[in-house]
Amino acid sequence: MTFQQAQDQIDQWIKISGVRYFNELTNMAMLTEEVGEVARIIARKYGEQSFKKSDKSKDLSDELADVLFVLICIANQTGIDLTSALKKNLEKKNKRDALRHKRNKKLQ
Repeated sequence: MTFQQAQDQIDQWIKISGVRYFNELTNMAMLTEEVGEVARIIARKYGEQSFKKSDKSKDLSDELADVLFVLICIANQTGIDLTSALKKNLEKKNKRDALRHKRNKKLQ
């Protein structure tokens, strides 16, 4: 699935099942909440925190998909084409960071 296909599919889902997009501020709060759920899993699976019973059924791939879903909602409602936005962002990174990480002694 391309970004454009995902944006179109989510837009259709919102119009059919979601009634309408939540406003941008609500979606930003929801994005923060979903990223927090990803952080919770990462902290327990890869960090030093232990799992609680309620955490064990959480799935990282599902939580990442929740983040992507809300991010796409925000892109749709603000008129951002994620394909062109990512291309532009990668061009920026390639120019700005072409040698930066290779020269970083902390990464050697």
